Amino acid sequence: DGENNSLALVEIDIYERLLRRAKTEDLSEVSGIGCLYQSGYDRFGRPVIVFVGKWFRFSDINLDKALLYLIYLLDPLVKSDYVITYFHTLTTNANHPSFTWLREVYNVLPYKYKKNLKAFYIVHPTFWTKMTTWWFTTFMAPAIKQKVHSLPGVEYLYSVMSPDQLEIPAYITEYDMSINGLRYFQPESPT
Repeated sequence: DGENNSLALVEIDIYERLLRRAKTEDLSEVSGIGCLYQSGYDRFGRPVIVFVGKWFRFSDINLDKALLYLIYLLDPLVKSDYVITYFHTLTTNANHPSFTWLREVYNVLPYKYKKNLKAFYIVHPTFWTKMTTWWFTTFMAPAIKQKVHSLPGVEYLYSVMSPDQLEIPAYITEYDMSINGLRYFQPESPT
């Protein structure tokens, strides 16, 4: 048990050092890409984090700075419940992070990130996304498996968040309308 406590303290120390760096380093090269940002709140008042997959060019980005920016943006929000909406819309292999990097990020983030994540929505999933998600949530992060939801279109989000709370790039809604039509989903009105 003492070994587990030592390991937990090392993990906390690593995270605290990353957090200090995230608050002091210039992260404009990553923030300027616009692939990760907070966009309003869901119907339960939880902040919504948006990740635009197409704008995350895994092979071209400084992954160390990407992790620091993730920590910089999320650390103040994960103290309480939050949700993530990931748009996989029109991504290519260049946008797919490696399992190694995903595992590293997952392992460095403290428990509050996992515990307070209430939903992870994947919009416009592909076969690759579904397989990756299954693998990741089965073998690396089973604690979040029930929180991951694949959605075929943007309007499926509107049952959990108001459209005016969701800022997304125009290409996503244009693509969505081209594959799903203008109004394909009528969320139940809240009672």
